[in-house]
Amino acid sequence: MSYAIVGFGKIGQALAHAFARKNIDVTVASRRPPEALAPQARAIGPTVVAKSLREALEADTIILAVPFGEHREVAQALPSWEGKTVIDATNAFPVPEELDGLPSSAFVAKAFTGAKFVKGFNHLIAATLAADPIVEGGHRVVFLSSDDEDAIAPVAALAKQLGFAPVKLGKLNEGGALVHARGRTWGQLIFQDLFKKVP
Repeated sequence: MSYAIVGFGKIGQALAHAFARKNIDVTVASRRPPEALAPQARAIGPTVVAKSLREALEADTIILAVPFGEHREVAQALPSWEGKTVIDATNAFPVPEELDGLPSSAFVAKAFTGAKFVKGFNHLIAATLAADPIVEGGHRVVFLSSDDEDAIAPVAALAKQLGFAPVKLGKLNEGGALVHARGRTWGQLIFQDLFKKVP
């Protein structure tokens, strides 16, 4: 299984730290050329490699860590998303009118036709996401939601590999609404830094 993080701002870098901590190879890319990201990527760890967006999208699993409006650019970079898993770590803030009442992830999912689409890693602030998820004998929780039940399993496995405790919330517009940041209405689980004791 190969992984890429698209977007190398605070959230993208925080996730890169999580991969580096476990020595898991991950490609990072953004609108900037790879050589602009390379020094930062190297500083995070040897398993974090900066590549072009096109090369990054060859990965099996792609984590979207771009500002909300930029998801379309990423989606258009591939003719088909069949066989790919897309993890949406974005938050729509402030909320664009175009959502038309949809949860932001359901809106974003429409751009990635054919992909297995999972909302995840979006409810924690970057500093918390970058920190060691093993805390006080427990594991930091990440919430996952998807309209495709099968899509959640590999993302939950990745979250565990990274040291987090995955908690499934069900469909995007049901349990997923708890982790949506929408204008002035924030899901109750946004920024909740929870731990799960593992027996």
